[in-house]
Amino acid sequence: MIEFQTHPDRYRHWKLSVDGAQARLELCVDPEHPFRDGYELKLNSYDLGVDVELADAIQRLRFEHPEVRAVVLTGALDRVFCAGANIVMLRTSAHSFKVNFCKYTNETRLGIEDASSSDRLRFLAALNGTASGGGYELALAADRILLVDDRNSAVSFPEVPLLGVLPGTGGLTRITDKRKLRRDRCDVFSTVAEGIKGKRAVEWNLVDDLAPLSKWDEAVARHASELAAEIVERPGPGVPLPAVTWEETSDDAGRTTLSYGFVTLTLDEASRTAELTLEAPETCPTTEDEAVAAAAGWWVLEAYRQLDQAILELRMNFRDIALVLLRAKGSAETVRATDALLVGAKHWFVQETAGLVRRVLKRLDLSSKSFYAVADEGTTFVGTSLELLLAADRSFVLNDPDIEVHLGVTEANRGGFPMSNGLTRLETRFLGTPEAVDAVLAHAGQESFDAETADELGLATVAPDDIDWEDELRLAIEERASFSPDALTGMESNLRFPGPETMETKIFGRLSAWQNWIFQRPNAVGERGALVCYGTPNRPEFAIERT
Repeated sequence: MIEFQTHPDRYRHWKLSVDGAQARLELCVDPEHPFRDGYELKLNSYDLGVDVELADAIQRLRFEHPEVRAVVLTGALDRVFCAGANIVMLRTSAHSFKVNFCKYTNETRLGIEDASSSDRLRFLAALNGTASGGGYELALAADRILLVDDRNSAVSFPEVPLLGVLPGTGGLTRITDKRKLRRDRCDVFSTVAEGIKGKRAVEWNLVDDLAPLSKWDEAVARHASELAAEIVERPGPGVPLPAVTWEETSDDAGRTTLSYGFVTLTLDEASRTAELTLEAPETCPTTEDEAVAAAAGWWVLEAYRQLDQAILELRMNFRDIALVLLRAKGSAETVRATDALLVGAKHWFVQETAGLVRRVLKRLDLSSKSFYAVADEGTTFVGTSLELLLAADRSFVLNDPDIEVHLGVTEANRGGFPMSNGLTRLETRFLGTPEAVDAVLAHAGQESFDAETADELGLATVAPDDIDWEDELRLAIEERASFSPDALTGMESNLRFPGPETMETKIFGRLSAWQNWIFQRPNAVGERGALVCYGTPNRPEFAIERT
């Protein structure tokens, strides 16, 4: 089982140090400790374990070190920043793992960019040596890139010429949409295995500045200080993040349940379905001071950290699960009171908690699973919890006057948690009928409404009565689980993000389609494919047809 919980005390691959307003994350990959046996992590190449530590470090800097305003990402090896994703790891991994690995690393890089766009942290990629493939893609996530000028170190995307695949964690999109390189220069850069260095790298905007070895430390300090000055100081102690824990139980039917506390994940591997439930408590903080005092025990922070863990478990450890049934339960008043704090957040800790909720909901959007929201007895799809229903591919709402089904809207649904396309989930749902968004939001601040009203507002895909409920839901579940996972992944990726295209939607659209396809092609992974032949005496052989 892949483990996503870690702590700086247990890092094997990163060294995290904090000095006042600046932090330093130094990549020092332990080659003898990959996350699974079978390969060596040479030249600061990375695998999932390396990225789990990086994601953990970024999260902890946001919550545990409010004093930090700039982070220096650099390497510990001489003349090497990062050689990118480990090729043997990719070559020996299942296809589904490869794509999910690329998705996770991309979300980690987007987390870096989110911290910057939220004016929480600025990042300097101090490339002390060559940055190849995913190593350069990590640098691209930073606000500024400094490259050592030693006549040897370069930045490169060698995937096309050496591996027969694409820069899989957003590289092509970031050099075009973020760094805004000319198309012809992008074409050259992406087909030159040795990369580009020195003044040419600056001229092409592949990096922002150069520094010789003799002035390296001075240049790093200057750039980090300039970036830190862009962020407003945040007073107050940090909030330590304890590990997310859970209890595992099994029933006589062979179902496994992971109980996290506010989140429960029940897996039925025989039917390839799972039930994921988030339950709000009966009481909660109602002021920012109370939320700050609750610290990591604030229910919404706990709940969404637990939800994040459950989503990652579904992605990486239960890849055969086809369909996830989403439920929201508990106190609607708790959700409303919490949403009022998240939307009007003034304290940095409350702001960071709202940011974490936003990122977890995005991870749900981007997961290659089918999601059905199920609103039956005891349901409280209200406010932030309503976002779960809006994120689902379909919503089933039980229309029975004798059974309480609560749905409701808060100000959080107005724009607190935008999707990767930059729109709210309501705006995305009603892209062709924006007046429907206004009709739903008109209920903000009011009491919960019933299934009939939810159906009238367009929040239900179907709203069967109690006679048809069980059969209609059962048939829909069985049908979905029977479809081709490949077809569903492509369909869902197309349908979930209508409207404006952003850098994020481009990255994940390409990941779900282009890279998903290329990773299975013989030119990459066939007997004489480039990914298979890399590092061996064999030369790749390519099928020459263009498709």
